[in-house]
Amino acid sequence: MRYRFLGETGLRVSVIGIGTWQLGGEWGRAFSQDEADAIFDQAASDGVNLIDTAECYGDHSAERLVGQYLARHDRSRWIVATKFGHRFRRFMERDDLFSADDVRRQLEDSLRSLRVERIDLYQFHSGSDALFQNEALWAMLAEARRAGKIRHLGVSILGKGSELQARQARRWGAEVLQVVYNRLDRRPEQIYFPHAQREHLGILARVPLASGLLSGKYRPGVSFPGNDVRSTFNPQRMRRDLAEVERLEKEELPPGVPLSQYALAWCLKNPLVAAVIPGCKDPAQARANAAAASLLRE
Repeated sequence: MRYRFLGETGLRVSVIGIGTWQLGGEWGRAFSQDEADAIFDQAASDGVNLIDTAECYGDHSAERLVGQYLARHDRSRWIVATKFGHRFRRFMERDDLFSADDVRRQLEDSLRSLRVERIDLYQFHSGSDALFQNEALWAMLAEARRAGKIRHLGVSILGKGSELQARQARRWGAEVLQVVYNRLDRRPEQIYFPHAQREHLGILARVPLASGLLSGKYRPGVSFPGNDVRSTFNPQRMRRDLAEVERLEKEELPPGVPLSQYALAWCLKNPLVAAVIPGCKDPAQARANAAAASLLRE
């Protein structure tokens, strides 16, 4: 495993982390505690120390799976990141809850679900610019940080993008940007990375495997079951992306290197990217993801 500092937070994170949206039940299946434990155990054995989750991956469902694991293992070896701003209603439906009072309650719920006294990285989660520019919200978060409930603040920028949130992150006390970044979506290089470099913000790359499209398992024409978030993706864009994946395999993929590992290492070629946070459905995927660190030249 390789490790990098997450901006100026002082957190030394494994370059491969674990994303946990899948544990909330929106990626085609539910997970038992034993299954989640097996994933975390494998990741830990491979040197992974970063878990990223959110209050709305299920109704704190993913957080509870993480928390029950942490309660039985060494909490100090894990850097735990979670997010705020939504209430899970049902599959792919959320209520926005970004007021200071709402987020204060969410913070307490997340602390209980994760079974921790302090969250290492607490992130504004995919909210609009209007919701982001809420002085009362950030004042409350600063107070919670002084009280020791939060170590660092971040912004998980919504998928359609927001240059403003990257530009103003430091103003509101955020030290980390979490952005969609992968070989099929390079927008952050122009929109976010210049702000991160200038303001010394850490970068976490989410969706580094393009929701599994860069795993090499799928071909044009694939369909996903109705309880899988990918069933909601735009079919035309899916076809275009999968055609690009085939081109990458033919023209860019080094011989003998699995596409998924190449895709993760590709994101990490940029030193601004402290870590990628791919999801995984079993210990074998966790191990394969962690092996991507061996492709780095540093």
